[in-house]
Amino acid sequence: MPQHKPPGLSLVITTYNRSDALLAVLRGLAAQTDRDFEVVVADDGSRPEHVQAVLQSAEAKQLKLIHVWHPDVGFTASKVRNRGVAAASGAYMVLMDGDCVPEADFVAQHKRLAQAGCFVNGSRVLLSSSLTRQVLNKELSLSARSTWWWLLQRLQGHANKLTGLLRLPAQLKARLHPEFVWKGIRSCNMGVWKADYERVDGFDESFVGWGHEDADFVLRLHHAGLVRKNGFCATEVFHLWHPEAARNDESQNAQTVRQRQGSGIVKALRGYGQDRGVDDVVITRC
Repeated sequence: MPQHKPPGLSLVITTYNRSDALLAVLRGLAAQTDRDFEVVVADDGSRPEHVQAVLQSAEAKQLKLIHVWHPDVGFTASKVRNRGVAAASGAYMVLMDGDCVPEADFVAQHKRLAQAGCFVNGSRVLLSSSLTRQVLNKELSLSARSTWWWLLQRLQGHANKLTGLLRLPAQLKARLHPEFVWKGIRSCNMGVWKADYERVDGFDESFVGWGHEDADFVLRLHHAGLVRKNGFCATEVFHLWHPEAARNDESQNAQTVRQRQGSGIVKALRGYGQDRGVDDVVITRC
């Protein structure tokens, strides 16, 4: 039997009990102009009804989709991202959140921006609760909307900016930021070579609760010699509205990152490559 060539790009999407939002994201991926990718859903312990809603959906059947699930033990985004990347076969990872809907050229733009020695930090457009409700109810699609439509959404307060309309050159010098900066770090939209992900041992699972595990990941990429490349005006995603999550342990996590800034640390304290013994992850391939 002939061997299928693994996809060059894997999208790793974190989710938790928001199958309606995730299905909107998958609809956006099914409408991509470049369809050469796989989707890995990294599920942080969603209830069975949310898991089944995704696995049995028409959207999942249109995509090369792998569902990675582990039990709900609290906010463990680092662990579920690491397990999602472990299940991915692409040489290049695009990390996403399950409430960030991509534009139709999202995959094509990330491929354009991918560059050796760099990771790509994407950006997002925040949507209002009323526009989000229409998307979740399947009353409208966000893919390939006209400039005038987005201008109207901005004027009516349904979108916080219009950068998703612009497409600037991939090799623009202003995209490169060789020094570590906190501002605008977006693990909900980030591209990184799998080899570089493994080089820094992925996300650090010692981070507890919400916040700044992504800043720590970016800091360690910088310590490893990687350069941040901004994906503005190319890879914007449309962030669906939701109530703000509880930010317990945020200050402690931020303090940990600040302590590590001058350390030169590259490897995660408890990361991607650790020995997990008997793993609690369930993998389903659609």
